Amino acid sequence: MHFIRTFQKRNLLLVLFVVILAAIVLMGRVYYLMVPGSEHLAKAAKNLHERERVIKAERGRIYDRNGEVLADNMPVCTISVIHNQITEAEKVIQVLCEKLELNEDYVRKRVEKKSSIETIKTNVDKEVADAIRAYELDGVMVDEDYRRFYPYGSLASKVLGFTGSDNQGILGLEVKYDFWLKGENGKILTMATAHGMEIPDMAESMVTPVTGNSIKTSLDVAIQSYAEQISMKALEAKSAKNVSIIVMNPQNGEIYALVNVPEYDLNEPYELTEIYKAGLKDEELTPEKKTELLNQMWRNSCISDTYEPGSAFKIITATAAFEHDSLELGHNFYCPGYKLVADRRIRCHKTQGHGSQTFTEAIMNSCNPAFMEIGGRTGIENMYETFRALGLFEKTGIDLPGEASSIMHKAENVKEVELATISFGQSFQITPLQLMSATSTVINGGTKITPHFVTEIVNNAGVTIKTVDGIGETGIVSAETSEIMRTVLEQVVSEGTGHNAYVEGFSIGGKTATSEKLPRRSGKYIASFLGFAPAKNPQVIAMVIIDEPQGQYYGGTIAAPVMAELFEVVLPYLGIEEESEIK
Repeated sequence: MHFIRTFQKRNLLLVLFVVILAAIVLMGRVYYLMVPGSEHLAKAAKNLHERERVIKAERGRIYDRNGEVLADNMPVCTISVIHNQITEAEKVIQVLCEKLELNEDYVRKRVEKKSSIETIKTNVDKEVADAIRAYELDGVMVDEDYRRFYPYGSLASKVLGFTGSDNQGILGLEVKYDFWLKGENGKILTMATAHGMEIPDMAESMVTPVTGNSIKTSLDVAIQSYAEQISMKALEAKSAKNVSIIVMNPQNGEIYALVNVPEYDLNEPYELTEIYKAGLKDEELTPEKKTELLNQMWRNSCISDTYEPGSAFKIITATAAFEHDSLELGHNFYCPGYKLVADRRIRCHKTQGHGSQTFTEAIMNSCNPAFMEIGGRTGIENMYETFRALGLFEKTGIDLPGEASSIMHKAENVKEVELATISFGQSFQITPLQLMSATSTVINGGTKITPHFVTEIVNNAGVTIKTVDGIGETGIVSAETSEIMRTVLEQVVSEGTGHNAYVEGFSIGGKTATSEKLPRRSGKYIASFLGFAPAKNPQVIAMVIIDEPQGQYYGGTIAAPVMAELFEVVLPYLGIEEESEIK
């Protein structure tokens, strides 16, 4: 009996202990929920019943150098539906189909989908959105939004680029400066029941969006427009594949215009232009083919494509020779129309030869044998040292995506033939902008520059928060070499192969080039002209490139006149005064 009482007593104590322990745990849990965890639980409860709708930020604008708006914003709306709030589903479907011109099956699937919020259409014109809003349909949300708008249509399309449906940059400056332009989205917060119904008397809260920063560029609408106009004229006259013009300040790298015609409409970037659709039947324009053609249409060949620069590169060869004391103005050369290099006969463009000539005459004549001799005297190590100093082994650093790198021989692989062809601009590839950048350093007194478009980043209060300067290292080329090159290149235009680029009243320097495209003997050429003015103190440098012209294809014949046409208008426009003594 005593044993039984003892056992019962122990069991009773155990049960009592368990009850007390459970009570302590429960009290501790209640305390936690009421004190330390209350904030977290309140937030969780709020999140459970809080619905969020994004308010798109207005994207920053893009301006030209004179304050002209190149990329702007147009107010539009986003139409969405909230399934649990819809009270007249059929009417909602009918109105949205009619006003938004959408397929009924498409709208019905989204209206009947049991999700927190479903987007029906973005970038809806404000007039259409207001008409939908007037119906006051339960569960239909009309939110303000923005769509990118380009006032000048196709102007500088391959520089500016465009944005996607989410207003995020896709190409050009739009994607390069997306971080600065995009701004910060806001949001509208509404309270809803567990069943998704908005609570009537609960006020909406809003996080205001922050407008993106704007960017000021060195582009000039007038210069860009005119350059595009004369490029299209050259494209049509020569039935060329494309025509490019770059206009830049050689002192600081600011780009006034960069043209790649045919351009495309920035407001309809996914619509192929007639030039790219030409000759294609509807059934041939498959999705894959259209994607291929769009990529071609969007491509900026001035920075994304490399080419053999041809005779314009003789500017760089001569610079390397002067810098390494292997060339003097008084040196003489003889051209019989060709030069034997190792086991090869490499001809001059003038097959009957130029005969005896000074260096100045050799560059005026664009004589290949003379420059093969100059390159041979200088040597590949010295040549490459100058190339490297001028930035030809690296990208220019332009503020656009997709820049290509040069394609150069390794120095140890350069033999006699390679050295000879490099000397007059063959057997390697660079971009047109690399050549312009290097030449700018040669003619501006030896200062390295970085080609660029953006000069300032400005916040939405109009305060400059960042400036961009393209001026780099000085002393890359000696002042003496720079002066010599400006002088001889002026004579190329006044008396030599570049005479078609002459503009009365202005001193212009420059160099012609005719490059045969690979594979050799394909009959495809690139004609180009690189020019600058005034010759003694260059304030503008420009390049004209005509890709695959039909008929005549020499740079001095077809590209130099385009340069003259450009400079006749651009030089006075930039305030460059005529020099009365120029004949």
